[in-house]
Amino acid sequence: MLKLLLSILLILSLTVSFSQSVKDSTINYKKRKLILITGTSVLTVGSLVYLNQEWYSQYNKGHFRFFNDNAEWLQMDKVGHVWTNYQTSRLMMQAFNWAGYTKQQQLIYGGTISFAYMTAVECLDGFSAGWGFSWGDIIANGLGSGLAIGQEVWFKEQRMQLKFSYSPSGLAKYNPKLLGSSFTSQLLKDYNGQTYWLSINPSSFLKKQSGKFPKWLSAAFGYSAYGMTNALTNKEVMDKNGNVFFFNPERRFYFSLDVDLTRIKTKSKVLKSIFSVINVIKFPAPALQYSKSGFRFYGLYY
Repeated sequence: MLKLLLSILLILSLTVSFSQSVKDSTINYKKRKLILITGTSVLTVGSLVYLNQEWYSQYNKGHFRFFNDNAEWLQMDKVGHVWTNYQTSRLMMQAFNWAGYTKQQQLIYGGTISFAYMTAVECLDGFSAGWGFSWGDIIANGLGSGLAIGQEVWFKEQRMQLKFSYSPSGLAKYNPKLLGSSFTSQLLKDYNGQTYWLSINPSSFLKKQSGKFPKWLSAAFGYSAYGMTNALTNKEVMDKNGNVFFFNPERRFYFSLDVDLTRIKTKSKVLKSIFSVINVIKFPAPALQYSKSGFRFYGLYY
């Protein structure tokens, strides 16, 4: 949970700090580069030291080992890794642009910092008893960074964005140790309530002179899973009143509409920053869900 929390805080801080990346000949880019390098170094080293002392020090450390957790949580944790690395890579490239680096430098350095950081975290996992170095996590991290970098190479913009939404699942009470005992902990730990989205902006693929499709409107394809009270196999769970429950996990797929706030025109730098922050989250909208239980329509899904 702590690792994901640090990543989310990093995403938000980077968004607020570097959302304005328009180049200007009057700007002192040497000063910006110093701010960027110093800030990134302090955040990276500081967070790794903090993780090692406040998280990993609580667990026994041994020899480096590998751990295959690809079958856990119906891969929701892996999709979370993809989302995290996509967002941080996208924002770091934006930050390097803000500091006046060349396009190639933005792609090479800005785009890969997130992957390098998460690899370092994975190595800490490798030395911790109870965990291990997960190649599945590494692949997921690479996919996230690759999606951000690839679009900058091919499109010069992010036409397909990964987004996140959450709604309490009601299952955390059956295993609060794993799924969280408060709203904030459940937001990070309860995979049953999380949904990850691939939000595609159709207007960005059309000719510029075409005004038939709103530039801010996107089509979103979501993935979530439900019915998980444990990482691998669900066992019978009992509530505080002694009632026994058993949940059958299932994958869920969605289609919905979304709003790309970064494509809404405004001259306000404050609004641009706010839009950039909020845009990591899927805009609430009607959605069609498909699972092994069949189809279900939501008038408003979030």
